[in-house]
Amino acid sequence: MGPVSASAVAAAVLPLTSHPLQRAGAWAVTVLAGCERPGEVAVTDLDAVASRLVDDVCAAAVAEKDDGVYDWWKVLFALYPNAKATHSKRTRDRAVMEPAIAALFIPDDVDAASAYPCTFCGTPTPVVWTKSNLPMFDTSKALNTLPPGVLGWPVCRGCRVAVWALPYGAWVTAGSAGVLSCESEAAERAFAARNVARARRVMQLGFSGLPATARPELVAVRALMAVREELSATTLWTFKNDNQEPWLRVTATRRALPRFLAVVSGNAPLRRGWRLLEMALTRRDKDGAVTASGAVEAARLLFEAEDGRSRSLLGELHHLLTQDTGRSWSARDVSDLTRLAFTYAKEILGMEPDPTPVATVIADWIQHGSGSPRGRLAEYRSVALSDYKLGTLLIQAHFRLVLDGRSAAAGPADWAPLISQRPRAWEQRMLLSARVLELLQQRGVAVNAPPADEEERKRQEWLLEQPVLRDEDDDYDMGAS
Repeated sequence: MGPVSASAVAAAVLPLTSHPLQRAGAWAVTVLAGCERPGEVAVTDLDAVASRLVDDVCAAAVAEKDDGVYDWWKVLFALYPNAKATHSKRTRDRAVMEPAIAALFIPDDVDAASAYPCTFCGTPTPVVWTKSNLPMFDTSKALNTLPPGVLGWPVCRGCRVAVWALPYGAWVTAGSAGVLSCESEAAERAFAARNVARARRVMQLGFSGLPATARPELVAVRALMAVREELSATTLWTFKNDNQEPWLRVTATRRALPRFLAVVSGNAPLRRGWRLLEMALTRRDKDGAVTASGAVEAARLLFEAEDGRSRSLLGELHHLLTQDTGRSWSARDVSDLTRLAFTYAKEILGMEPDPTPVATVIADWIQHGSGSPRGRLAEYRSVALSDYKLGTLLIQAHFRLVLDGRSAAAGPADWAPLISQRPRAWEQRMLLSARVLELLQQRGVAVNAPPADEEERKRQEWLLEQPVLRDEDDDYDMGAS
């Protein structure tokens, strides 16, 4: 990620720009300073935060490998691999290290003979930084990318502190970091506050002291729920500033996500459907320990990757209802999961299809056609997402019902959205499958395995009553620090 040009902004101790890395760092400074907004940060606050950065960086740089704070050095290395504090040939003498790190954050010389607009905010500054102090500004493979005679990128003091406060406000691992951009500044601050608290734990206990199943998507979704916005798009920028092969992955949510979450939280069947999804996505090892949190995996389904390589919520619900043969869904389960799918389609995708006529034809064919209902359901399942194969099955089902003297409720207009290749056709086919299963359950057509025993059923119902999007392994609260 190269520098982002910004128009000059009003002079501020701590500017808040549109650059995602600077912005995340600015919110981290704000939280560390105990302020609500970056504009409230005073010079004395910036001094205090800069002093803390120096202490933490130096402590990590000289730490032994078995110290918890050494994991914070791994974080710094992932972001600034060629900086003085992370270089393999760095000094291990704190007395020597500290002045060099403190020099990064000294106030700008207002009497300097020359000043340049800050790369991030446009504030005049005489200080120029090279890529060794800036995350995602070129790699060691990209040499001499600056114009001749240009020593680096101008960075004002506020942005210098913000750039190195970035790991406090980001979701960090030993090898990567993730920052949040959101239309809601309150959600951005909540995300930063949560991560500042997490950073403190990393420095005290190392990553081994944190839940292994945690992910930034869940923290971002919780932040959105906490601030109760109506519409707010959210983007997660996850990256590694490696010396050789840096990478960046961008995922985003739809603007209507906060409204969808509010609808789910306020509706008992939808909450239950979401909990069914979370429980189905939870993975455990042979000893029963959680290896994949259902809440985390469900939150990830709400984010869409920029390159299209991400799972969808509708796709996962379709899989659970039609492909996961090891599960036994009750009529209530199918109804709640189906309602969740249709609510997501309406609130997030702006779709309000009515697949009931076609679903009725397929359900009638499964129930009354030749052979066993379970066999015909398997036949439908194998073609449910294919436009051509679904059309072929509809022809077969339609003729079978007519020849048997039964009415076929669906006409050409009902078929068209489902057998075409136009946008959103696959979502409609997924919703169709959910409606088919719901109709079969309502009619009492036996197509799945026997229900669980009574004790297991009671345990499942208790789990379904737990709050949505909560991680049982996460034992510390999200909130202002």
